[in-house]
Amino acid sequence: MREQHPFSKFIAILARGKTKTRPLTLDESREAMGMLLRGETEPEQVGAFLMLMRLKEETPEEIAGMALAVRDLVKLPENAVKVDIDWSSYAGKRRQLPWYILSALLLASNGYKLVMHGTEGHTPGRIYSRECLESLGIKVAGSYDEANAHVLQSNFAYIPLEIISPRLKDMIELRPVLGLRSPVHSFARMINPFNAGVMVNGIFHRGFMGTHTGAAQYMKQPHMCVFRGDGGEVERRPGKTCEVWSVHEGEVLQERWPAIIDDPRAPADEDMDISHLAGLWRGEISSSYGQAAVCATLAVVLRTMGVAGSIEQAETDARAMWNGRDRTSLPVTA
Repeated sequence: MREQHPFSKFIAILARGKTKTRPLTLDESREAMGMLLRGETEPEQVGAFLMLMRLKEETPEEIAGMALAVRDLVKLPENAVKVDIDWSSYAGKRRQLPWYILSALLLASNGYKLVMHGTEGHTPGRIYSRECLESLGIKVAGSYDEANAHVLQSNFAYIPLEIISPRLKDMIELRPVLGLRSPVHSFARMINPFNAGVMVNGIFHRGFMGTHTGAAQYMKQPHMCVFRGDGGEVERRPGKTCEVWSVHEGEVLQERWPAIIDDPRAPADEDMDISHLAGLWRGEISSSYGQAAVCATLAVVLRTMGVAGSIEQAETDARAMWNGRDRTSLPVTA
């Protein structure tokens, strides 16, 4: 008779039926994801675990445990730079260009050290951060050492998910096989590989805001914000009000940010020409929506960082930062 697999206990917890099924504790979810990441499971168990978690929906404890399991395997360089901002980018854009990239680069050009991490290709028809950054002359880090060097050189680095965890990359690419997004799409946003003091997250479904802020509390993340961003990315839609939840030293703050342009139903960008990102930065093209999205997103980050004491001040500071940018230079990595 075949011996019981050590991972089967987690499947049993999640699949005992309506009356006996329960969520995993933080330690259980951390242990389970650790086994998955180390390849200590059978292929059938991977799909079963991900879909059972998806069916019941992840709790804050589970999200925290799974993110911490990934972080347990991160081996940063001994001279790892102190990063200010962790910026997750896993959704991709399909209606508007990823203007948030300019928000992130603007922070870097003003001296804030920022690491963006993400992946691409799991959902057809979307534009992802990696190709846009490469079009701007920004190299993608091929290791933690390279990411560290990029931050030291330009205050900015993009590290793809396959460098953080190849197995996690494989799991997120199971979407077309399983037919649904899995918990990986949620907890990958919380990895924060360089342990930055500020974490910024965009989500697609409003119901996950409490899940992410709760997970940040369990993870003792000093500062973190989450909001329903355009396409699920960290990009505030400037023509709509935006509910932002943030965590500051364990306390949750909920704020409603007003629209900053009178265009609640901005039409989809038919061209999605990524060269327009550089064009807007350099002042070679005009896009009232793009500029508003850059500044609106930047304002939320400044508020989360605590460098702006109010929504109004954050938006004023964001506009000033944009207007004062060096149009001739982007924080490019050589």
